[in-house]
Amino acid sequence: MEFDFGAVLVDWRLLAKGVAWTIGLTAIATVIGMVVGVACAWARSSGPAWLRWVVGTYVELIRNTPFIVQLFFIFFGLPAAGVKLTPETASIIAMVANLGAYATEIIRAGIEATPKGQIEAAVSLALNRMQVFLRVVLPPALKKVWPAMVSQIIIVMLGSAVCSQISVEDLSYAANLIQSRNFRAFEAFIIATLIYLALSIGLRRLLNWAGPKLFFGR
Repeated sequence: MEFDFGAVLVDWRLLAKGVAWTIGLTAIATVIGMVVGVACAWARSSGPAWLRWVVGTYVELIRNTPFIVQLFFIFFGLPAAGVKLTPETASIIAMVANLGAYATEIIRAGIEATPKGQIEAAVSLALNRMQVFLRVVLPPALKKVWPAMVSQIIIVMLGSAVCSQISVEDLSYAANLIQSRNFRAFEAFIIATLIYLALSIGLRRLLNWAGPKLFFGR
C-alpha cells in the first residue's frame, strides 16, 4: 500500500477552515461555559435550596448523558418545539451546556476547599457576599482546580469533532470531506489526528500560561 499525504494536503485551505471553526467553537464555548460554571458553582454552594436543586438537576443531566445525544436533542429535537437553530449555534449551545456542567463541579470543589477563616476575615472587612465570592473565594478556588479545568476544556474541544454530524465545517468535517473526494481515508484522518494533537498541546500550554495571569494575578 502506498501512502499519498500530498493528496490530502493539497486541500490545505479546507483543513485550515476546519481548524478555524474548531478553535472558534472552543473559544466561545470556553468563555461562556466558564461563566456558567462559576455562576452554577456559586448557586450550588451558596444559593437557596430551590436553586441548588435546579442546578444540581442540570449538572446530573449533562454529566450522565452522551454529548452527541445532547447535540442531537438541541439541533433535531428543539425544532419540534418551534426552536430552530443553525448547526453552529446548536453546537455552541451544546458545548457551553456540557462544559458548564463539568466546570460547575470542578469549581465547586475549589470553593469548598476555601478555608472558613479566610471567608470570615473578608466578612469582617465589611465586604458583601458577592465581593467575598468574587475577590476572596473565587480566585484561590480557580487556582486550585485550574489544571482540571484545562483538561476539561481540552476534552470539550476534542468532543467538538461530533459537531460535524450536523454539518458544522470543523476539522473532522474537513477530513471526512477530503477522504470522500480522494478515497485517502488513512492519510486524511492521520493528518486530522496530528492536527488535533497539536491543538490540544497548544491549548494546554496557552491556558496554563494565561490562567495565572488572568485569574491569579501572576
